[in-house]
Amino acid sequence: MDPVAAEVTIARPRQEVFEYLQDVANHAEFTDHYLVRWHLLREDTLGQGAGARFKLDRRFTRYAWADFTFTEVDAPRLIVERGRGGKYNRILTRGVYELDELHNGASTRVTFTFETKPKLLSDRLQEAMGGRSWMKRKNKKSLNRLRAILEEGRDRGSRITLADGPRKPFSNFRFRPEAFRPGANR
Repeated sequence: MDPVAAEVTIARPRQEVFEYLQDVANHAEFTDHYLVRWHLLREDTLGQGAGARFKLDRRFTRYAWADFTFTEVDAPRLIVERGRGGKYNRILTRGVYELDELHNGASTRVTFTFETKPKLLSDRLQEAMGGRSWMKRKNKKSLNRLRAILEEGRDRGSRITLADGPRKPFSNFRFRPEAFRPGANR
């Protein structure tokens, strides 16, 4: 799919918008109208290397799981995410958040550009049947929700957490091999 761009102006400083966007756990809040069942790819959700796996909520999509990882994080102006989706994860994806300062730092223009690189003809045909226009609509809505969250604190979706909740504290357990020998009392 050729690049699809959406843009919004947010009345917040660029650094504040960047801090929110560089945390991958926040992305579910403004994209949960079309990306559902989020799972983090690692515990650290900030910056380069952070990523998530999710499912596209689109009718007639047979292979809806996809993922992305932040591959380039250049504070406070650029976040690049690369991922895969589709059958056998063979469709490459790329998303770019560009943040431009406006009105002497009082507001920020956020531009999100998304593109895919389908591998097979069948993947290209599926995208040709409304995939581009669907993605453009959903990305525009997600940026409007991002603006509502950052400016007014409303329209928040669900935030992702790690599986099993918070990490358990260190238990001071030490493995003792003698306790597992045959005939040892347990």
